[in-house]
Amino acid sequence: MAKSAPTPLILLAFFSIYVIWGSTYLLNKVAVAELPPFMLASVRFTVAGLLIFILCKILGISLKISWVHYKNTLIAGFLFLTLGNGIMVWALKYVDSGFAALVIAAQPLIILIMMRVLEGKKIEAMSVLGVILGVLGIYLLVSQDQLVAGEHAGLGLLMIFICMLSWSYGSLFVARVPLPANYFVNTAYQMVSAGVLLMVSSLAIGEHWTLPSSWSGAVQVSMILLILFGSIVAFTSFNYLLKRVSPEKVATSTYVNPVVALLLGWYILDELITLRSVIAAVVLLTGVYFINSNKKKILFSRFRGRLGWGKMTD
Repeated sequence: MAKSAPTPLILLAFFSIYVIWGSTYLLNKVAVAELPPFMLASVRFTVAGLLIFILCKILGISLKISWVHYKNTLIAGFLFLTLGNGIMVWALKYVDSGFAALVIAAQPLIILIMMRVLEGKKIEAMSVLGVILGVLGIYLLVSQDQLVAGEHAGLGLLMIFICMLSWSYGSLFVARVPLPANYFVNTAYQMVSAGVLLMVSSLAIGEHWTLPSSWSGAVQVSMILLILFGSIVAFTSFNYLLKRVSPEKVATSTYVNPVVALLLGWYILDELITLRSVIAAVVLLTGVYFINSNKKKILFSRFRGRLGWGKMTD
C-alpha cells in the first residue's frame, strides 16, 4: 500500500494538474500563432524528455528498459503526444483555446464508447445518461455560429476529434500493456519518442524551423512554461497523485482544466464566452461526471494493476 504523502505536496500536485494543465491550452495557442505546430510540439517534448533523462541520471534511476517496454512507450507516446497533442496544437490555429478545452472534456465519452465497441463492456444506466448529456453539451457548444464561423474552424473541430480518438485509444492501450515501472523513465521515453516522431513529421510536411533566438518574447516564455511546467511538473504530478490518492480525486482535473482554459482564454486572449457556452459547459461536464462515476473504476484499476502500484490510498 502506498504511503500517505505530506498534505502540502499533494496540494501542490493538484494545483499542477488543475491550473498548469488547464493553462497549456493558452500557452499552446500563444506559441502556435508564431511557430509551426509539429515543430512546437517536437521541441517541447524532446527537450522535456531529455531533461527528465538527466534528472533520472542525477537521482541514480536506471534508464535501462526491455524491448517490450520500449515498444509500448513508443506506441503510447505516438498516441498521446505525437498524434494526440500534435494535432491538438495544430487545431488551436483555427479554434479558441477555451473552446478546444471544453470539447476535449468529452474524452471520457469517447473512452466509454470505445470500451463498449472494442471490449464489449456494458454501459451502465448512469453512464448512458452521461453520454446523452455529453452529446447534448457538445451540440450546444459546436452549433454556435459565432464560435465556429471562422476560417477553417471545421477543420479545427475535425482535428480535435482525431486527437480525442487517439488519446482515448491510448488510455485503453496503456491499461493493458506492460510499461516501465518508474514513471519518470516511462514519461521520458514517451516524450523523446514522440518528439522525434513529431520532428520527422514536421520535416516531412515542410514546416520551417527557426531558432529560439528569433522567437518573440511571449513565445519563448510560453515554450519554457510548456516544457518545465506543462510537460515535466504537471505530468509528474499526475502520475504522483495516481499513486497517492484515490482515482476519483485525480479525475476531478477533468472538470477543472476546461474551466481554467476558458477563463484564461477570455481574460488574456479576449476569447468569446457566451451564455450558451456556459450552459454547454455545465451540461457537458455533468455528463462527464456521470460517465466517470462508472468508467474510472474499471480503467484506473486495470492501469495501476498493470503497473504494479497496488491499492491506492486517500
